[in-house]
Parts: sequence; C-alpha cells; structure tokens
Amino acid sequence: MTLDLSTYAAEHGIRYFMISYTDLFGAQRAKLVPAQAIADMQADGAGFAGFATWLDLSPAHPDLFALPDPSSVIQLPWKKDVAWVAADCRMDDKPLDQAPRVLLKRLVAEAAEMGLRVKTGVEPEFFLTSADGSVISDVYDTAEKPCYDQQAVMRRFDVIAEICDAMLELGWKPYQNDHEDANGQFEMNWEYDDVLATADKHSFFKFMVKSIAEKHGLRATFMPKPFKGLTGNGCHAHISVWDLAGKTNVFADPDMPFGLSATGKTFLGGIMKHASALAAITNPTVNSYKRINAPRTVSGATWAPNTVTWTGNNRTHMVRVPGPGRFELRLPDGAVNPYLLQAIILAAGMSGMRTNADPGPHHDIDMYREGHTVTNAPRLPLNLLDALRDYEKDDALQVAMGRDFSAAYLKLKHGEWTSYCSHFTDWERETTLDV
Repeated sequence: MTLDLSTYAAEHGIRYFMISYTDLFGAQRAKLVPAQAIADMQADGAGFAGFATWLDLSPAHPDLFALPDPSSVIQLPWKKDVAWVAADCRMDDKPLDQAPRVLLKRLVAEAAEMGLRVKTGVEPEFFLTSADGSVISDVYDTAEKPCYDQQAVMRRFDVIAEICDAMLELGWKPYQNDHEDANGQFEMNWEYDDVLATADKHSFFKFMVKSIAEKHGLRATFMPKPFKGLTGNGCHAHISVWDLAGKTNVFADPDMPFGLSATGKTFLGGIMKHASALAAITNPTVNSYKRINAPRTVSGATWAPNTVTWTGNNRTHMVRVPGPGRFELRLPDGAVNPYLLQAIILAAGMSGMRTNADPGPHHDIDMYREGHTVTNAPRLPLNLLDALRDYEKDDALQVAMGRDFSAAYLKLKHGEWTSYCSHFTDWERETTLDV
C-alpha cells in the first residue's frame, strides 16, 4: 500500500517536503513544498525546467515533473518539520530515461526478471574543512599516519556524533565511524541494503553531512582529491546478490576459492571486463583522476587502485574479496552519483552473468610495490577524457545503461572536459611564462 504523504505530514508534524532528484552530475535538485500542497505533488509531481539542471534537455523541452516516491521519505533529524523525499523524473507522462533514479529502477527490474536481488553497502569518505574549503578544519590534525586517530576523531565528536545519532534514529543501523587516512578525513558506515535503498540513503547522507557540517560552521566535501599529498575520498562499494526473497546469498559458496560462487565470479567478471568504461561513471570528474593515479601520499599509500586487478583480502587492488559471498569494488570516489554508482554495478555485473564472463586470474601481491610485475592487466584511465572514450567504445555497457542515458551523459561530460581544457591555470603560467 502506498504511503499517503499528507497523512505522513499530519502524523509527524511536517510543515514542508523537499521533493528531490539527482541530475547526471550528481547535483541534488529540490523544491520546498508546503505540506498543504503535497497531495497534488504526490499525484502529479513537482515541476522543474530540466535545462536549468545537468540533464541533456533544452529550454524548449516541456516541464520535467519530479514524482515523489513515498517509500523513500525521511524526516530531517536536524529539522523535524521538514521531510526529504526522493523523486523520479517524468516528461510527457513518461519516465525520463536519462534520469539516474529512473535508470536504476529499470535495472533493478531487469535483475528481478533474472530472479536476482542485488544488495550493496557504500563507504563514503569526506573531509571536514574550513567554511571556505581552503584548509582542513582541525589545526591539530597533523599526524603523518592519522588513520583511526583517537584524539582527532574526538575533536570532531560533535559533528560525527550528530550525524551518527541521526542515522540511528532513522534505523539505518550505523555500526562504526572513524578518522580516515588523510588529515581531516572521516568515514561513516551503515548496514547494506537493496541497491535502490542504498542509493537513496547515500544521496540523503551527502545532504545530511553537508548540512550538519554547515550547522557547526564547517564544510564537508566529498571531492575525490581536495588536498595535494593527502589520501583522496573514496566510496567503496560492497556487493552481494541474493534470491528474490532476499534469504539466500547466491554469491556465497564455501567450497569455492574465497567463498565466491560461480555466479559471483561471472558477476565479478562483468565488473572486470567493463572496468575501464566503468570509470567514466565511478570516477566522474577531472579531479577523480588525481586520486586513482596519485603518487604516494604523506601516509605512505593512496589506498586507491590504478590497475584492473582483483584479489582476496588485499586493499591494493581494484576489487578485493574480503569474505565469503561478497566483494568490494574500490574504484568509486566521493564524487560518484549515488544512483549511477548502483546502476553501473548492476549493468556491468548482469552483463557478466549473461555472457558467463571470466574475471581472469587473481593476484596475491602488493600492487603498490609489485604492480609492475603484472603485465596482462589494463591500467585504469589516466584522465576523464580517456574514461569517456573507453565508455564510448564499450557498446555492450552503453546498451545495458540505455542509449538515451549514455548519449546524454557523454554529451554533457565531454562538455565538462572541454570547459576544463579551456581554463587557464597557475601551473601553465609557472611552467610556460619564460619559455
């Protein structure tokens, strides 16, 4: 039975709803709707001019309507009279195929047709900085190896605890929070869920973290590499596939190496086969490639992959299998679109299952020290343009993600690359002024 948002408002003291959708660049767009008007919005959607956001639309296109999904509604823990609700984009009374949440729901339906239910957990990392983003917020956070620093995490207790308390209140089952490998960097973890639920939570998490940081006079950034020499922001994804009832993990087989079933290996095979093209989605900005192709950081390791390899419980590879029945994709970064992350995992993995893809041999080595000895594994793209070109060459992945989405995404991202290339930098002046 569909939840009635007017009833929800009356029962929870909601004055306003934020009807929110995420565009192709991961920007969250919303309209603030008074509770008295939410019934009409639930029926017909909130109207937007799609061209005003990062979608491949023109000013001549008709209105885009964001239809709220009541199952996603969240009462803001830090502002109780407001509720956030994820929305699906429609135009001309049809789903907008290029819209990220619409795309993910289509792929979820395809997985269900195969008798599968994909579950994921994400590990978003972020920095707490000064309000202008120029420096980390804690002047005492200067350790060479700051990961898990007890004093540093407690100096930001008020912010981290408020976010974690909110997740506890929402029933997300958060289970750990820590200071990460870079000075000023944190990670917070909550329980894995079905991919659509994980995407909605991930989207809301970014909004919540930024909002609570601002409340404390700080800024939170998920930028992949905000500070030179420090470890970047990853967003690792833990992936498992279950039967439709959600009771049996079809990735788990105790008799197979790493406890990963034959089905799991073909899903992994799809990830490995499409990895270079995947990067266009999982690492979607110019800055992303300063994380996955970074030199050694102050702490001694980037903790990011640069080669398409997989292994057991070893964090130096693109994919690791830390335990039976799941694997961790370490490629995505903090800039990844929450909905497109889950969509590309489904698209690549299901492609692997349909074609019985082989992930290739695993490598039980330290890739940071011995990676040069692996001669048969492709390097990940060196920049956004290379990633986009790899995606353009991967016709099977474009079909799986949808032609409309793929064309729109490539068009807008090539425009972003062109804008970057036309931008003059201090580096150019410093290295070229006196030639």
